[in-house]
Amino acid sequence: MTLITSSIVELSDLVDARYGGKALGLAELAAAGFDVPAAFVVADADPDALPADLAERYARLAPPGSGTTVAVRSSAAGEDGVESSFAGQYESVLGVRDLDELVAAIRRCVESTGSERASAYQADSGISGTMHLVVQEMVEARAAGVVFTADPVSARRDLAVVDAVCGLGEALVDGSTASDHYEVDRDGAIVTRMSGDRPALSDAEVGAVAAGAREAEARWGRPLDLEWAIDRSGRLRWLQARPITTLPGALDEMDSQVAGADHVYTRCNIGEMMPGAFCPLTASVSGQAIERAMQTVQVIAGFQKAYQDDRWLQLGYFSGHLFLNMTEGTALSSGILGNSLEQYSMSIAGRVVDELVAQPPKPFPVRLVNTVRLTTFAVSAGVAIRRLDRKLAAFATPSAPSPAALLAELDAGVELYDEATLTHVRSSSRSAVAANVLEETVVKEAVKAGRSEEDGRAQASALMAGGTDVESAVMLGQLDAVVDLLAADREAGQRFLDASPGEAVLALTGDSSAVARDLNAFLERHGHRGYRELCLRDPSWGDDPEGLGTIMQAMLRARLATGRSSRPARTHDDTQLSRAVRTLARMARKGAAGREGTKSRMVLVAHRLSRGYRLLGEQLAELGRLPDADLVFFFHRCELPELLSVPDTSEMVAAARARRDALPFQARLEFPDVSVGKPVPFVPQPPQGVEDGVIVGRPACSGSVEGTVRVATTVTEAQDLQPGEILVAPVTDVGWTPYFTLIAALVTDIGSSVSHGAVVAREYGLPCVVNTQGATRVLRTGDRVRVDGDRGTVTILAQTGQPVPEEAATPA
Repeated sequence: MTLITSSIVELSDLVDARYGGKALGLAELAAAGFDVPAAFVVADADPDALPADLAERYARLAPPGSGTTVAVRSSAAGEDGVESSFAGQYESVLGVRDLDELVAAIRRCVESTGSERASAYQADSGISGTMHLVVQEMVEARAAGVVFTADPVSARRDLAVVDAVCGLGEALVDGSTASDHYEVDRDGAIVTRMSGDRPALSDAEVGAVAAGAREAEARWGRPLDLEWAIDRSGRLRWLQARPITTLPGALDEMDSQVAGADHVYTRCNIGEMMPGAFCPLTASVSGQAIERAMQTVQVIAGFQKAYQDDRWLQLGYFSGHLFLNMTEGTALSSGILGNSLEQYSMSIAGRVVDELVAQPPKPFPVRLVNTVRLTTFAVSAGVAIRRLDRKLAAFATPSAPSPAALLAELDAGVELYDEATLTHVRSSSRSAVAANVLEETVVKEAVKAGRSEEDGRAQASALMAGGTDVESAVMLGQLDAVVDLLAADREAGQRFLDASPGEAVLALTGDSSAVARDLNAFLERHGHRGYRELCLRDPSWGDDPEGLGTIMQAMLRARLATGRSSRPARTHDDTQLSRAVRTLARMARKGAAGREGTKSRMVLVAHRLSRGYRLLGEQLAELGRLPDADLVFFFHRCELPELLSVPDTSEMVAAARARRDALPFQARLEFPDVSVGKPVPFVPQPPQGVEDGVIVGRPACSGSVEGTVRVATTVTEAQDLQPGEILVAPVTDVGWTPYFTLIAALVTDIGSSVSHGAVVAREYGLPCVVNTQGATRVLRTGDRVRVDGDRGTVTILAQTGQPVPEEAATPA
């Protein structure tokens, strides 16, 4: 048996991690030219069998009488590696002043391997490494801390995070003092700072720490966590470097190419259709379908020479979110008659976008021809809808028994999806044109009559209510009728409430009652709809009885508590209006209904593709090509054939897993409503349009109401809605629709007069204000407000926990 004895190893002799990640990190920093305090390693540390040359090597590091102190830190095998950090699990001893203290420190550190916390961590992470120790010259620190080259909380790799304290960094590690906190972007700008009256660092020092860390990251090729100190002379020293082990995959790994550094991107408009962050398969199917459709419109109308399949032009996919490229869209305002950059930006973003630069107008004959082309394309949507309906009747959910055959069926389904999306874009164009012309006409008439433009916009919104067969309203009416039947039958209603949401729906759909018949009829027509319904990974109502049951139980409780059924559709008196305005209003209402109808068709194809791709995932998992079926959604569509052809899928699986890990972090990101160049996430601030307690947005449905706020940033949070509350949300899609039977008014951060929330609010007579640009960040659940859908304002009457002023307590 060979006895392993302790030995001294110099940092310059380290070439791998056999003596622990901490030792290797210091060695690599020193070799790369970073200013690292002198150090050596005690390998295979054993306090009862210390290296014979320990005293001599220690004397060279801390000569007697020099006053130099050293730190002794663990560098166990497996510690501070790529897989596990082991940070803080073993003892570190600082301020060692002589050889006796060094020997005592070595014993203390080695004995810490048997501590309860270290043993638990070892067992949990599967690590059982030999103990090595780093003995390093201590820095007389004026300030010290840590720097992460990626934010460990948000997982953003574009931010370096610097935490600093005065004096030794151990005060930061052990939590005995609050640190200054800085976030630095890749250009070196401090974008977030939290520091006291006497910050530990100057801005220049923050920049130097971040820049040094970025340089180390570039050399390592991965995000790093580094410890540093600045001595009394201002010299920056590097004390430790290790990989950040808690990060998911890069949030921007699947990003599309930016169409231009000066191009203006927005989440407005597209954020209503595709809210939140989406898996790569959704982006490469649903996102690409929208991109193809919008490029096709540009080509047909003469705004673009040819379709470019290899580039994202009309949209962008960044950090899991889809954006609309407004710069590409300005071709519309410069290339047709009767439109302007201001009108275009108002219709998309709800405001004039100052960052958007108008393209030079085309010659009049060109604009005339383009206008005729675009108008013909929009108004002839009916022919395309009928053609699409014939194809939909023959399109079944892809279900081939083998992955290769199933992929072929899915590819054919994607072609139909592209057609359905183009048809929806045509229908939406028809709807938008009618709505914009109506608003422009009514606003002009209002101003001519001495009224304000706001009055004109409110009147135009009111005139758009009452469209026949608006899909969302029909859907809500059918579901509302089911809830009415449950409320009328006390026993059946109570059974429905007593069961879990999913079991309640499954039990109901399986019996032979009238309410079951109506619910099954609802699912037959609308079961493909739901929250984020263009996401291939998220289930529809038909595939998610738990989600549908939660909504229905909330509706039923409200119905039983208030005795109120759904609101009737709003009516309006247009007899005093000119014939031209009445005609425009009918066209706008018809256009809104058509737009909702083609959206439903588009979602139906997405729903069937979603089921097909999930089946593909199950087949690939059965064959051992994937570890689980869900992972199929984290491949780009063009990568899927490779899962069948490559001999070893482990590398592809690892990449997909990293993307899946990244999605929850991407979902938490927020972006400005408008960005120039590649959109960068930001920490949202309260909107600037709040003055004297009034939030200003755009009127979408007339009426005024006072009530209590319920802020819901996701549809899951909307489950807590109480009858009569005012829903304040970033945006709503069909998945939110059933909650409209509970609320008294709707307020959204983004949106327009033809957005989903506005359309349904008008059909149910709910005062609605859209495009507030951040009401969810100003208001809190429990606040009391007045929503004025005529003026597009939300007035704060009382904040949470504050009494309602006497003058504000009267009903609107």
